[in-house]
Amino acid sequence: MPAESTRPAAGMGEQLRLTIPADAQAVRLALQAASDSLLQSGLTTDARGTAEIVIAEALNNIVEHAYASTEGEIELSLIYENGKLTVLVTDGGTAMPGGRMPEGLMPEPDPVDPPEGGFGWFMIRSLSQDLRYFRSEGRNHLFFRLDADPEQKQSA
Repeated sequence: MPAESTRPAAGMGEQLRLTIPADAQAVRLALQAASDSLLQSGLTTDARGTAEIVIAEALNNIVEHAYASTEGEIELSLIYENGKLTVLVTDGGTAMPGGRMPEGLMPEPDPVDPPEGGFGWFMIRSLSQDLRYFRSEGRNHLFFRLDADPEQKQSA
């Protein structure tokens, strides 16, 4: 898994870039690499947990849906700067239906047969900021930001 972690010039933040195969094992390794490096940068314990959840959901959706039964690569870029973690995920898989992100509504509760999935986009949408998706030149681009410290959001 090619990884590049850099600390640019003062004030420019810290960056981590990974290119991984689109499979579950590579996603786990990428999350571990992110956690071991960039996700430690100034993030509170809660913010690290939130970042891991949102990034995991995004990567797993790409593996399960964008690539489904085909092979491919996922590029993950993380930038920590000014109390925000900026995330860009790029892949060459299938476009999102209708060219836009799912609404991310909470699945209806069913006590007899509870849903096993459908929570991913709800969590991505509710835990991230500046969420954007676009497709360009045959590639999907998902962009979002996460607060490094949720308390800063309340006082800002």
